[in-house]
Amino acid sequence: MDIKTLIREIPDFPKPGILFKDITTLLRDADGLRYTIDLLAEKCADLSPDFILGMESRGFIFGAPLAYKLGAGFIPVRKPGKLPAAVHAIDYQLEYGMDRLEVHQDALHPPHSKILIVDDLIATGGTAGATAKLVEKSGCHLVGFAFVIELKDLGGRQHLPKVPIVTLAEY
Repeated sequence: MDIKTLIREIPDFPKPGILFKDITTLLRDADGLRYTIDLLAEKCADLSPDFILGMESRGFIFGAPLAYKLGAGFIPVRKPGKLPAAVHAIDYQLEYGMDRLEVHQDALHPPHSKILIVDDLIATGGTAGATAKLVEKSGCHLVGFAFVIELKDLGGRQHLPKVPIVTLAEY
């Protein structure tokens, strides 16, 4: 199955000149969604993660079923103010300003927990890189990244730690 055939492209969203990769068309296709999760699981199995970290919000969509398939726990990485207990937090630069990510301090179990970071897309690598810094801050071991889509021309993987990076569809 070619995942790219299930990803819709929307021109000029969210601003002129951007060709947006819309995964809602992939998500609504039962066979495509199953194939995507199964393929991610196959490509990530050798990493043997204890936990999958998925970034809000599309990382939740792929991260939770991937955790189930791999027999790992799932940990959400959230925007500020969404988690009720003590958090590790990281501020990071976006192309248009600053953002912040948080994870519960007691969600990760250093130093032996192996962490796989999952999201729908890697573009510049800012969000994934910030999440990797949260893993480092927690004292756990980052074993890799997994993305459904990679926008290669934006060079995001160059800004990530040198661990395996799994992608399914490259543009």
